[in-house]
Amino acid sequence: MTFSSGARLDLAPLYRSCLFSSREPQESHMRVAQEFSEHNLRWKRGTVDTVMYRARASELSVVMLRYGAEIEITPRPFDDFALLHLTLKGMAEIESDGKRVALAPGRSALLAPRKDLRMHWQEDSEQLIVKIPGSMLRACSPGNDPMAQLPSVALSSPTAEHQWATLIQLLLLATHGPGGIGGIGGISGDSALAGNWIHHFEHAVASYLLVQHGEAHAPAPAPQPPDRQQQVQDLEQQRLEAMDAYMRTRLGAPIGLIDLAKAAGVSVRSLHTLSLKHHGVSPMEQLRLLRLDAARSFLLAQQQASVTDAALLHGFGHLGRFSAYYRERFGELPSQTARPMH
Repeated sequence: MTFSSGARLDLAPLYRSCLFSSREPQESHMRVAQEFSEHNLRWKRGTVDTVMYRARASELSVVMLRYGAEIEITPRPFDDFALLHLTLKGMAEIESDGKRVALAPGRSALLAPRKDLRMHWQEDSEQLIVKIPGSMLRACSPGNDPMAQLPSVALSSPTAEHQWATLIQLLLLATHGPGGIGGIGGISGDSALAGNWIHHFEHAVASYLLVQHGEAHAPAPAPQPPDRQQQVQDLEQQRLEAMDAYMRTRLGAPIGLIDLAKAAGVSVRSLHTLSLKHHGVSPMEQLRLLRLDAARSFLLAQQQASVTDAALLHGFGHLGRFSAYYRERFGELPSQTARPMH
């Protein structure tokens, strides 16, 4: 599958393990309930042609589920796990605790319902589902109850598509143990080291989910005294200035979230929250905006400047996406800036 961001997701490791296939409604209902939770299942238009593929790493599992027919699912509320749904084919509509999201192919949403949940899958819809145990989420956020802080249903941002594709791809490789992750970090020949890598990677996936969805929905902190509020605000501003300065000195270099968090002196999760609070965008989106501004200045200042040079010098390796981002920000293509009409 290819995402709108250009990321690709190879599901071949998942398709090696078919849990079951059935054309019987009752068997389909029972087998899916065994994997997830008890639920009411209403069959609508189309022919029943259920298939479920499942791959497990250590604690996380990845499932591809297709019912064939159009269906409506009403599960019981669950509090011991969360689900990341990603639509591979067709459309899915999810409603939980009064909030509704629609998932087109390539879009994903988090499910952690505390009350009501209803899902409607279009005929021939295929869904990729990552099941994250509540115990893992709690281990990634000690002292808190992330299951209570997570929204009942939340649509992932388009900018997170590439990150989720990468994480799911690595997770699928990890489900095949040491042999499946051969070549990653040189751990293919050491099963103990591979198991340790899988454990840490799974927790990184859970932490990323909390960064994307948890902290933004956490209860607001108690009000601070005015002088304390100013101190906190000044410190937050210093953190962001350090992040921005680091970005500006490395506009053409590969930069990751961990690099930005180290530069700011905070965790990845805290940096994400600070950037949204003060910049209105995520740290990686802020980096992209700074790169676009610098690329535009380059094109305006350099006569006969090359659009390709402008893109590559400022960290854009894909010219098509660079042009799309540029037009979205400035209302014109980079080629129009480089060669203005007279």
